[in-house]
Amino acid sequence: MRQFAVIGLGRFGTSVAETLSRMGYDVLAIDVDVEKVNAVMDIVTHAVQVDALDEQALRSLGIRNFDVVIVAIGEDIQSNILVTVMLKEMGVKTVVAKARTELHGRVLAKVGTDKVVFPERDMGVRVARALVTANIIDQIELSPDYSIMELTTPQRFIGKSIGESAIRLAHGVTVLAIRRGENIIISPGAHHIMEEGDVLVVVGRNDRLQKLEQ
Repeated sequence: MRQFAVIGLGRFGTSVAETLSRMGYDVLAIDVDVEKVNAVMDIVTHAVQVDALDEQALRSLGIRNFDVVIVAIGEDIQSNILVTVMLKEMGVKTVVAKARTELHGRVLAKVGTDKVVFPERDMGVRVARALVTANIIDQIELSPDYSIMELTTPQRFIGKSIGESAIRLAHGVTVLAIRRGENIIISPGAHHIMEEGDVLVVVGRNDRLQKLEQ
């Protein structure tokens, strides 16, 4: 089983640690603030009070043996970058780091971060989309041009099969799954009927997905 370590227990770091733990993974949560450590003590596998800039302390935790280390330090950008550099120098397999700005993200990428995430920006994008597009539940960008989108079935498709809707031919969008209540239909065929209340999981170009929702 993959092992994760989360450094920095602000809102983002705590959310990541708790979610991974509830998914059944081993999670080590680290923060310099003992109150934040105590708050997740009963949720994650291990929680320790450590200054992440103390290289020896991190080594003593066996940090380089973790499959993924998430640097979720948010307020102190310098510490965020220094800890990321330290982890890469230690030989951590995969380092994921939180960035606050595009410039911060570019710096993290240049120092060898395996994945840079922008939680505040991404959440802002999701909220904005939800405000202007009533059907969209969630959207994950695969690249600047392509996304996976989760949306309630558009009214014009209800009662039609996937084939009849011509969703792929006319809209250039592929239906990956249909969520119907507690059931999920994976890779539905052309004969599958889309019902009211169904949630479609689709993939395609962003411009095509936007037209699909309209």
